[in-house]
Amino acid sequence: MFNNRTEAGLLLAEKLKNYSNTQDVIVVTIPRGGLPLGYAIATQLQAPLEIVLSKKIGHPANKEYAIGAVTLNDRILSVNSDTISEAYLIEETKKIRQLLKQRQDNYYGTKTARSLKDKIVILVDDGVATGHTLISCIKLIEKQKPSKIIVALPVGPASVIKKIDDMPDVDQTICLLTPYDFYAVGQFYKEFNQVDDKEVIKLLREANNQFKETV
Repeated sequence: MFNNRTEAGLLLAEKLKNYSNTQDVIVVTIPRGGLPLGYAIATQLQAPLEIVLSKKIGHPANKEYAIGAVTLNDRILSVNSDTISEAYLIEETKKIRQLLKQRQDNYYGTKTARSLKDKIVILVDDGVATGHTLISCIKLIEKQKPSKIIVALPVGPASVIKKIDDMPDVDQTICLLTPYDFYAVGQFYKEFNQVDDKEVIKLLREANNQFKETV
């Protein structure tokens, strides 16, 4: 059990300390819940912080039930999408990409994200349940040809963590907790408040301002 996302991030940073002050490292996190962890890790490692945008596709009968995930340039579907109409998947993908583009413009403004080519990418989130979103992000990151992808998570089901670790694009997976009785990421945090866009922008800006001061 973690007190909050910041504590979880600091615990992960301790596991990642070999990457501290390494010029080729970039911490990449999934908004919005991953930002407090990414901020803590980037600050401890003295590394820049970036984000990767992805959002799940919900089942038409239950939007909370993921049947896949979408990024600005990619889409993955689970076997649970086999019975879903292609028209629904196309429409949901279009809506999600419009939302992700708005978020990208909101978070970055006129700036552009750093290139991940030949970088050691540490991909962080506040936990993983089905893994759809995280896997889609890994595939998106791999297209930029980083030298390594390291996945760092506080908690997730053992089966999902193994699936991620077995991906050919993943060089290392760090997960602090793989509980048997896993129902939701939030059950392993005492404080699991929603992270809003204002906090995302603030943490992203502060992390990179600190990094600029040290390089």
